[in-house]
Amino acid sequence: MKVLITGFEPFGGEDTNPSWEAASLVAAEPPAGLDVTAVELSCVYGVAIAELRSAVTELDPDLVLCTGQAGGRPGLSVERVALNIDDARIPDNAGNQPVDEPIVPGGPVAYFASLPVKACVEAVRAAGLPASVSQTAGTFVCNHVFYGLAHLIATQRPRLRGGFVHVPYAPHQVTAEDAPSMSVRDIAAGLGAILATAARTATDLKVAGGAIH
Repeated sequence: MKVLITGFEPFGGEDTNPSWEAASLVAAEPPAGLDVTAVELSCVYGVAIAELRSAVTELDPDLVLCTGQAGGRPGLSVERVALNIDDARIPDNAGNQPVDEPIVPGGPVAYFASLPVKACVEAVRAAGLPASVSQTAGTFVCNHVFYGLAHLIATQRPRLRGGFVHVPYAPHQVTAEDAPSMSVRDIAAGLGAILATAARTATDLKVAGGAIH
């Protein structure tokens, strides 16, 4: 099975992005039976989706897993929903800061991930790492890419499956002793578990994974 995994370049003043570091490691040490290619995306509205679409066209993968950094989260967050909205709290790496703009004008309000979200969460937990279902990928470039991927699947590549995972800060990015972080190697192990599960599982688990806020 051919897999495309993406991570982002650093943003927001950081000099590293654990999503790309971990994605690179997964491609270098892929789960058994998977042919994994890693591609780094720009943290720029519009450009990131164009880069993703180009990679999909070139590689023609069976499965796509996009990843991004969500500093402050304690574990891997497997995203369930992509929203058709850009609303940037900070500028992207090109200085763009869209506010309340649709990603695809006239497109659906939202898409669900086409991966077995809860089964992927359980696989990460079974590997001894923290993970949870996330109901929102935010409104920055991560959600932008997630929606762009879902829209591509819905409109042009119905046989492709894909989703998005947010990863925590790496330890070297945090200074407070109680700030959550995870080593890049552990992040990569979690992403590998997600890919292995998504590759062999089409029907998701029927277990609680919702949120009350």
